[in-house]
Formats: sequence, structure tokens, C-alpha cells
Amino acid sequence: MKFQLVSKFKPTGDQPKAIKRLTKNIEKGEKNQVLLGVTGSGKTFTMASVIKKIQKPVLVISHNKTLAVQLYQEFKEFFPKNAVHYFVSYYDYYQPEAYIPQTNTYIEKDSRINEEIDRMRHASVQDVLKRKDTIVVSSVSCIYNIGSPSLYQKISLEVSVSQEIKRDDFISHLTSLQYERNDVDFGPGKFRVRGDVIDLFKVTGEEIVRFEFFGDKIERILVSQNTIDLKFNLIENYKIFPAQFWASPQSNLNIALENIKGELQKRLKELKKQNKLLEAQRLEQRTSYDMEMLQESGYCYGIENYSPHLEFRKRGEAPFTLLDYFKEDFLVFIDESHMTIPQLNAMYNTDKARKNILIEHGFRLPSALDNRPLSFKEFENKVNKKAKTIYVSATPGNYEKKVSSETVEQLVRPTGLLEPSIEVRQTKNQINDLTKEIKKRRKKKERVLVITLTKRLAEELSDYLQAEDIKTQYIHSEIKTLERPGILENLRKGKFEALIGINLLREGLDLPEVSLVVILDADKEGFLRNKTTLIQTMGRASRNPKGHIILYADKKTGSMKEAMKEINRRRKVQKEYNKKHSISPTPIKKEIRKWPFLVKEKGVSSEFGKIKDVKLLKKEMKTAAQNLDFERAAEIRDLIKKLER
Repeated sequence: MKFQLVSKFKPTGDQPKAIKRLTKNIEKGEKNQVLLGVTGSGKTFTMASVIKKIQKPVLVISHNKTLAVQLYQEFKEFFPKNAVHYFVSYYDYYQPEAYIPQTNTYIEKDSRINEEIDRMRHASVQDVLKRKDTIVVSSVSCIYNIGSPSLYQKISLEVSVSQEIKRDDFISHLTSLQYERNDVDFGPGKFRVRGDVIDLFKVTGEEIVRFEFFGDKIERILVSQNTIDLKFNLIENYKIFPAQFWASPQSNLNIALENIKGELQKRLKELKKQNKLLEAQRLEQRTSYDMEMLQESGYCYGIENYSPHLEFRKRGEAPFTLLDYFKEDFLVFIDESHMTIPQLNAMYNTDKARKNILIEHGFRLPSALDNRPLSFKEFENKVNKKAKTIYVSATPGNYEKKVSSETVEQLVRPTGLLEPSIEVRQTKNQINDLTKEIKKRRKKKERVLVITLTKRLAEELSDYLQAEDIKTQYIHSEIKTLERPGILENLRKGKFEALIGINLLREGLDLPEVSLVVILDADKEGFLRNKTTLIQTMGRASRNPKGHIILYADKKTGSMKEAMKEINRRRKVQKEYNKKHSISPTPIKKEIRKWPFLVKEKGVSSEFGKIKDVKLLKKEMKTAAQNLDFERAAEIRDLIKKLER
């Protein structure tokens, strides 16, 4: 099936030129190019238009889940008839396995898997393998090991009507694919048996497949895509993919177990030779237990650490990632590339340092090092070999510019909205001045973002403004991350008049009600006040016709001057376009979307949506109390009470 773009919009402003240039460069075989698109210029629509013209599978990489969700929603709307998927880490909470030698502290891997996101990951890879009209919006999870695509397909079971297979053998196949038999609690990744009828709930949660047997033959195969009110349709054949990424055929598993055993014996000799007897005993016990589990069930906790053996990879060889599931010739969009590229670059070394300590002290075999994210060089090689890449950002970094054949600018907004006006004010009496500015906007039913340098200042400023009868909220902690979508929604609805944050309010947030962005301590040079960060932060006010920036500073730094110069250049381009085409700037009307992945569960709710349970919060509360951070512990306690009500 071809990509079919559905939209009430038509390319306008700089979009037609950008779409044409990007498409032409791809068709010419250019490997890398940049789309420099300002906030509000319709970058996602431009990307969608290029996808429609090129008709290739697509991977969109974003540097955080919030922006990935936003892109996922937009692409779902643009391509309702095609396969659009969301692929991020399936952990709601994740504490990696680690060891601190200085205090002899072992931290066991602790996580909570979001089952809905796990199903979406499986749906992503399965459609990438089956369909060309597939878009996957991913976080940097796309460079983490998920197992071999060839093995994932090889172990898959393809069955058809009239195929001769014993019912018990079929059940055995499903078990080897890591599907769980459960005749009572039937759900995704499970199957139930009722006489000669076997129902399989696909691991993606999308459909239920019924297999009806007559003797030792499959008589009928039926599928229902409505998993609640079952309405089955007859089909002729069906391919069952594994329920886990590291499922292996028994023949492969037996060889892998022998290889694990061989590595264990070699490593034990090394440790004993170094007189590390405790480490040797620890490694032997842990690995032997895992091997028993693999032998009995084909799976064990932490199976990914044995993936090099299960996939027969050589030491140091790159792991299999989502990139490997795409066939030759696909498109990659790296969104907010100035943030995403550095993040892709950092993953490998961080993981390696942690694993080396575990290996040194007998918690893991040396081969666990090869269960890892790609190095940036490996990422580059995989992408350049199979794909063409477009780096998308309002402030592309040096790397993107260096590797790209062309930077395509999209500075004109279809709405005619200008870049915000900018002024610099002295820091003397800045809080009183800020208070007056917020109250001015309140009268006009407009919103304000205030950017601070520290968490403490964000909290204290929020308390001060509330005392001045201004409804405020701050964002900075892990606890607030759980509530973040609701906070942003409430800002847009007017439940808050001002939102205060540090560096969480920069890329990709659509807040058209925000008319004023205030940056405190703008002259404090550094990561949070460099040219790129300042431009991105200022962009939050560019979706409103009255967009304005106040920089509180006692001097103009080099970063401030460069950022202001670039914003004014872009403002001039838009002004000239508006004058030429007689356009009056019009505000963006953007519907308030609901956060799509909050788990709905009876009895556990909050004004910010539904959260599955409060175990994570209780753990965070205890940690805060142990660290003598009683203020934060009390805050979490209050949130738990709210959720439980």
C-alpha cells in the first residue's frame, strides 16, 4: 500500500520550496541534508509531504518521549490509512543493574515495564518487516539491542488452512515462541485452549486469532481485530511472530548454552588466577541459574545479557537494533537534531563503563558488554549504508552541517507569524518587573513561560508569584515528569497563568497561548544560556502574534548577541514575505490533544490522567526520606494520596 497523505493544508510559505529541494536531493542519491525549520513553520507537514513523494519506509528519531508522542500523533493524523508506530523504551521506571565497589553495594536491575508500549514495540518491528508503508517514531531506543531480525523471522510460525499439524505440537510451538498459556486471564501474549479451538491474543494487542482443528489438521483460521466484541473473519494463512525478542529455536539454544558454559569456565579460571574467589563463586552461581532457566523455558531474567551467544555474534560486533529490521533504502528523519545527535553519541560509553564494573566483580560474563547500544560510528555506518537522512532543527549543530550536502531553510510560516520581538532589561527589581508583566498578560488571557537556571529558584519564584495571586506551576523533577502532559494541558486551558522551568521548555512544545517568554540570568554563559538554547527557548513565543522575549541581564554576552541577530534575521525574512503577499499574521489554532499512553485503570486517577499504580512513587518517597529530603518526600506523599483518592 502507498502512503496517502490526508490533510486540509496545502504547502505554502517556504514549504513548497523545501519539499521540492529535499525530495530532489533524495532522488539524486544525497545521503544527508538539513531541514532548518523555524518553530511553527510546519516542519512535520513538510516531512509528511516528502514521505508521500518518496514512498519509502520511515524512521523518525526524537530525543525524548514527549516529543516522540507529539510526532506520533501528528503522523497518525497525516497517514490514517498507513502503519504509523511508536517505539520507545518500554520502562515506566528503570534502574539498571550496577555495582559500586567503594561501598560494596550491588544494585539489582529494577524496572517496571509498560505493557502497552511493549506491545507497540512488537507492532513496530512486525509492520517494518511486512509493510513498506510504515512510519516508526522512535526515541534513541532505536540504537539499543533487540535481537536478530533474521532469527525473529526464522522462528516465526506460518500456518495455513488444511495444514497438517497436531494440536499438541501447535501448542508446543506457541510455547517456544514465548506465548503463555492462560485459559482464564486471556490477554496479549497469551493463548487459551478450548477443546479443538485455540485462541491466540497477538502480542501487539491488535487482534485475536482463532485456530480450529479437525483431527491433526487446521480446519479454519479466523481473525478478529476487535478484541472486545469479537467479530471473526476467515483467512487462509497466518504468520505468528515471537512474543519476546530473544526467543530462539531449541537447536540454536542448545549451542548457545554450550558457548555460555565455555565462556563461564574460561572466566572462572581468570578470576581464580587473580585470587578473586568471591567473584568467581558469585559468577558461577548466577550464570548457572540463568542457564537452567534458559534450558527449561527458553527464557531468563536478563536474557539480553546472553544475546551475543543467542545470536552467534562475534565479540565486539555491533548488536541488532531497530535499524536492522528496516530493509534497504528507507528514510531517516532526526528531529531536533541538535539535541538528538549528542544523545545518540553518549549512549555507548555510559553503558560500557557500568558493564565493565559488573564484569570485573563477577556479576556478569564479559560477553555482556556486547548487549549494548550502538556506538555513534556504528549508528552512522548502519544509517549511511541503508538509508537517506534528513536532520530537522531550528538550530542544527556543527555535525549535521558538516555531513550534509545542503541546508534547506524553512523560515516562512504559513500563518505569517513573526519571530518574537526581543528586549534586554536590567536585573535590578527583575522579580517585581516580571510580576507586572505576567499580570498584563493575564488580562489578555495570554500565558507566560519563565526560564530559571536552578530548581531552587524555580520553586521559590513559583511560591512568590502565588503569593502575588498569580497561578503558577513549575516543572523540573522526576515526579513532575509523570504529570507533565497534564501540566502543559492545564497551562493551555488557563488553569495556570505562568509556567516556570529550567531547560525543559525548549524543543517542540506547541503552546500557542504563550505570548511572553522570560529568561532570567540570560547573561550567564554556559549550556543553558548558549546561542542554540537561547534561540530554541525564544521559539516558544513564536506561535503567538504578540510573541515577545524579555532577557534579564546586566550585559550582552556573545551568545545573546548571536541569538538575537539570528532571530532578527528570521523576523526580517517573514516580514518581507508578509508584505509581498499581503499577509496579516494570524494565531495558530491547535487543538489540545490528550496524552495517549496513560494507562486507564479503575480506581486510580488524578486530574492529570490515569496512572497504573503508585509503587514507583512510594519507592521515590522512601528514597527521598532516606536522603533527608523531607520536603520532596512530603510532596510525593501528597501526590500518592491524590492518586489513591
